Amino acid sequence: MAAAKQQVGFSQRIQLGWLEYTAQLSLAGKTREQVNAALQEHLHDKLSVGHQVLRGNREKAITILLKVWLDTPPALQALHAEGLDLFSQLPAKEHLPLHWGMSMAVYPFFGGVAGAVGKLLRLQEQIGTAQVQRRIREQLGERETVARAARRIYRSFIDWGVLAETDKKGVYRKASPMRVSDPRLTAWLLECVLHTNGHGWTPTASLDGHPALFPLQIAISAREALRGHPRMESMRHGLDQEMVRLRPRADSPTAQRPRSGEQVADASADEEN
Repeated sequence: MAAAKQQVGFSQRIQLGWLEYTAQLSLAGKTREQVNAALQEHLHDKLSVGHQVLRGNREKAITILLKVWLDTPPALQALHAEGLDLFSQLPAKEHLPLHWGMSMAVYPFFGGVAGAVGKLLRLQEQIGTAQVQRRIREQLGERETVARAARRIYRSFIDWGVLAETDKKGVYRKASPMRVSDPRLTAWLLECVLHTNGHGWTPTASLDGHPALFPLQIAISAREALRGHPRMESMRHGLDQEMVRLRPRADSPTAQRPRSGEQVADASADEEN
């Protein structure tokens, strides 16, 4: 899991409006070439202005935007399709959870930074940039590429309005969280978290109030939201702990039999209690 998070990928400061525009183009059925051309035009006066380098900031940002909402990895195709379906049904003011979730699932490093910030916000009402950098270095490594990318993701959080300024320079607080009460969106978001965490078994209770979802106020318990989810399977561990994981492919090494004493049930199965 740590290795996956350190494969940075999300290395640019990305505006929420750029993700919104990309998702709209993807939903409209535009080809990759059409979306790329539209983004080049949309960002031509915002990034790499006056520069002709092959892989400038504009090209790197477009790569991120395309991977989140168009060039999604094969393992995330079902998640991507459902995300676009939710995008088409929810009003624009409620699209933040979709961009947040897809960014986490496609780029686990994004989820790692979000989790680090969320954990700090559990401990204190205000956080400083230096504190965030220190926590990220502790969790994700000392490499300069990691520190630089983390700074840009952190700045994106501020741009997206999930962190609010205080009267102290460089110190921020959590903005008012967006309430999520739709069961389908909740299950989709929790699936995004599991893609960030890896493909092992995760206690269902640990998904409630997960720090990586700090901009959101989830109104439904993970256990309730994930019951009946077609891409999940659950396991009863011991007497009272429920575990959940993404349903592995048949040829995956994680598709292993449970240990003695553990009972496995599909998340789609009806459960007692």
